[in-house]
Amino acid sequence: MTDTSPANDAAIDEVLARRGHRRDQLVQILREVQAHTGWISRPVLARVSAGVGLTPAVVEGVAGFYRFFHLKPVGRVHLLWSDNVTDRMLGNQILVQDLCRRLWVEPGKVSEDGLVSVGFASCTGLGDQGPAVLVNQHQVLTRMDSQRVFELADLVRGRVPPAHWPAEWQRVDDQVRQPGALLAAAPLQGAALHATLARGADPTLAEIHASKLRGRGGAGFATGTKWSLARHAPVPEGGTRIVVCNADEGEPGTFKDRVLLTRQPDAVVEGMTVAARLLDARRGFIYLRGEYRYLLESLEAVLERRRRAGLLGTRIAGTDGFDFDIEIHLGAGAYVCGEESSLIESLEGKRGTPRIRPPFPVEKGYLGQPTVVNNVETYAAAAHVALHGGAWWAGIGTAQSSGTKIHSVSGDVAWPGIYEFPFGVTVDQILHAAGAYDGRRPQAVQVGGPSGLCLAAHEFGRRIGFEDVPTAGAFMVFDERRDMFEVARGFAHFFAHESCGFCTPCRVGTELVVRRMDKLAAGHGSLFDERELRELESLLHGTTHCGLGATATNPLRDTLLRFRPAYERRLQAPRFTPAFDLDAELAPARRATGRDDALAHLERSG
Repeated sequence: MTDTSPANDAAIDEVLARRGHRRDQLVQILREVQAHTGWISRPVLARVSAGVGLTPAVVEGVAGFYRFFHLKPVGRVHLLWSDNVTDRMLGNQILVQDLCRRLWVEPGKVSEDGLVSVGFASCTGLGDQGPAVLVNQHQVLTRMDSQRVFELADLVRGRVPPAHWPAEWQRVDDQVRQPGALLAAAPLQGAALHATLARGADPTLAEIHASKLRGRGGAGFATGTKWSLARHAPVPEGGTRIVVCNADEGEPGTFKDRVLLTRQPDAVVEGMTVAARLLDARRGFIYLRGEYRYLLESLEAVLERRRRAGLLGTRIAGTDGFDFDIEIHLGAGAYVCGEESSLIESLEGKRGTPRIRPPFPVEKGYLGQPTVVNNVETYAAAAHVALHGGAWWAGIGTAQSSGTKIHSVSGDVAWPGIYEFPFGVTVDQILHAAGAYDGRRPQAVQVGGPSGLCLAAHEFGRRIGFEDVPTAGAFMVFDERRDMFEVARGFAHFFAHESCGFCTPCRVGTELVVRRMDKLAAGHGSLFDERELRELESLLHGTTHCGLGATATNPLRDTLLRFRPAYERRLQAPRFTPAFDLDAELAPARRATGRDDALAHLERSG
C-alpha cells in the first residue's frame, strides 16, 4: 500500500496508544505497524512521527538502519533465505534460483503482481537444520530441498496463507546431542529465587564471585564484577537499575540461545530475577533477535505464567519491596545490536550505533540508568549458581574457565546440534562427539563464529577456554572438500553487509576487503592484492569504533595464516592485474558518440 487507509490509520493509532506514544518504543512501534501495513510508506512514517513527537527524517533514519524494516514495497509473501556459509554448503543458492524461476521473480525484487519477493538474510540461527527461510520475518522453514521448493512455489502461486503451509516445514528441533549442567537440569520454578532470598543479597553476590562465572557472549567479563559495578552505581532520581538479557545471537553459526529459550526459558528468567534482587533492579528486558520472532508468544507465556506464580511482578515470592518485571523487545535485523551499547540504543528506540565509552552501561545504560547486559547462557548459569553455590560451578571446567560451555555445532558433521561440555574440552573431542570423522576428515573449525578463531587440523588438540580458545558458542566444521578462501570470502561479505556504517574504517574497510576478495575469486589476483589485504586487516584491527568492526577481518587473517595455498592459487599474476574493465565501462559513452571500436580509450590524439 502506498498510502494509509482508514483501517491502517486506526491500526497505527492503536499501536501508538498501546506503546504510550513513547519515543523509546519506536523500534517496537515500527515493527508492529509494519505488520499491519506491509511496508513503511511516507504517509505511514508521517503518522508514526507525529505520534511519537519526532520528525519524519529521524523516524526514517531509524527505520532505514534495520534490515527488517521496509521503506519500499515487498511481496505479500516475503521470503528471506539464510545465507550463512553452512546454508551455502547445503545448496541454498541453487534452491533460490529454482524457486525464483518457478515464481517468475528475480532475487531482491518484487513480482509484478506484488505477490512475492525473495531475498537473503545473513543468518537465521538455524544452522543445524538448514537451508532455512524466514517467511514475512515471522515464521521459519527448515530443511528446504528441491521437493519442498517445488511445493512452496505452488503454495505461493495458489495464494495459500503461510499459516496453512505444511507444519513439518516449520518444525524447529532443539537437537540437544550432549546435555550438561544447564541443559539437563530440571526446570527452575523458583528454587534459585528462594535460595537467594534465604541467603541474602550480599552472600549470593559473593557466591557469584566465587563461581568465577564469566560472560558467555564472547567477551568473557566476570559476571560478579559487572553486577557489583552496577550495584554500586548511583541511580538517577525516579529511576532504577535495569537487567537486560542479550538474546540477539546474530553471530553466524550460533543457535545455543535459541535452544535455551525453548528448552530452559525459566532458568534464563530466574537468572535475570536473581540479578534484579542483587542489584535492586525493578525493570528488565529480553532483547530477542528479529529472526526469532516465532518464539515471541511462547516466551510471553513463560513470563505470564511466572507472574501468576508470584515469581515475577510485584512482591515476588511474597517479599515486600521485591518488585521486578520483564518485557520483550524484538530486534529488527541488525547484527551490531549484539554489542551491548548498540543493544541499549535500540532499546531506546534509536539506530543501533555503538556508544562511545566511558561511561559504561553499568554506570549509565538504558535511559541513563545503571544497566547490566548479560547473555542468555550467562543468566541460566547464574540461576544455577544461586541455587547450588559458587563452589559447585567453580569445580567444573578449568581454573580460569569455570563451568560448562554450550556449543552450536554445524557444518560437515554427522550430528549437528547442541553440545554442552565443561570448559577444557578439546576441539577434537567435540569433533568426535559430533561425528566429524564419519567420512571425510575435517580440515578446519571456525570457533566462535566469523569474529572468532579459525583452527586448522594440527590445532584440534587445543582446549576450549578463555586461556586458550575462547568462544561465543559457534562451532562450524569444514571438511577437506571445502575451499577455505571461499569460506573467508563469504564471511567478508557478511561483515560488509552488517556494518552499521558509523565509523569509516569499518564502513569502507569491510567493503574494500570484499572487493579485493571478489577480485581474487574472478581470477585477477596478484601478490599486490595480498599486500593490500594484509594492510586492510591491520587497519581494521586497530582503528574501528567497536569490537565488532575490529574482528571483521579475523577470517581473512586466520585463513591467510593457516590455509595459504587456497590464496596462492589466486595470486599467480607476477604484476598487478586490475579488476576494473575500463573498456567495458566506456562502452555506453562510445555507443552514444557513434564509436563502436574496441579499446578506443587507448588512442592518443596527434
